[in-house]
Amino acid sequence: MTAEQDDVAVRAPLTGTVIGIAVGAGDQVEPGDELLILESMKMEHAVVSEDAGKILDVTARVGETVTAGTPLVVIEPREHDEAGDLQQAEVDLDRVRADLDEAIRRHRIGSDSYRREATERRHAEGRRTARENIADLVDDGSFVEYGALVIAAQRRRRSLDDLIERTPADGLVTGTATTGGVPVAVMSYDYSVLAGTQGIQNHRKTDRLFELARRENLPVVIFAEGGGGRPGDTDGTGVAGLDVTTFRVLTASTGACPWSRSSPATASRATRRWPASAM
Repeated sequence: MTAEQDDVAVRAPLTGTVIGIAVGAGDQVEPGDELLILESMKMEHAVVSEDAGKILDVTARVGETVTAGTPLVVIEPREHDEAGDLQQAEVDLDRVRADLDEAIRRHRIGSDSYRREATERRHAEGRRTARENIADLVDDGSFVEYGALVIAAQRRRRSLDDLIERTPADGLVTGTATTGGVPVAVMSYDYSVLAGTQGIQNHRKTDRLFELARRENLPVVIFAEGGGGRPGDTDGTGVAGLDVTTFRVLTASTGACPWSRSSPATASRATRRWPASAM
């Protein structure tokens, strides 16, 4: 839609990615109403209306990266003498945006209190959960988790809802913290998630943590428990779908395929028997 002369085009105040749109064509808005959310430099920026009127068109799309000055929304302003036009929009301080609510829900799904059945099984076996291991190691409140919302790379085999519920953090809780005031990097394999096997996403988290530890000269603490490499991940390529830095580095340095404990020749034969597309 082309804006008429009297219509108002709300433009992007900065370069960023559209991550949420709160209005649609035909909606009535007041000054201060949220129109959409831009993400830039890992910060979220709300774009609000400066006018009262009707939304004629939303030209932005979620996921689109826009430059400063790009038209995002077209508003047909109301005349200033219309009733209610001069009323300042009230901000509901208790309102939680849908995307934030979803993020909060996803973090809760990965907690021990939410995963009560898995937590009780660990305790019945005389063991602790991955998060309990970390909590006992680090100073209270110091743990900053990395990759808490990733899930197993099995979307070709399982539904998204099932993966969110059953594969939180892809079986590896990892991040940075302090222990006795000393900065550390820490990771703990979660045996209650796919028997603690090592999948695509948790290997990427491992690579990232090792990279950070090397750069910042951090000691690394690893709680290792699990069933080795996971051949069931299908959302990738390479040996059994696990084409990640850790495997490539280990293979180059040892001449062996880490997940199979075999020679490169044996690994090649294994790959032919079980192609990644069939996993």
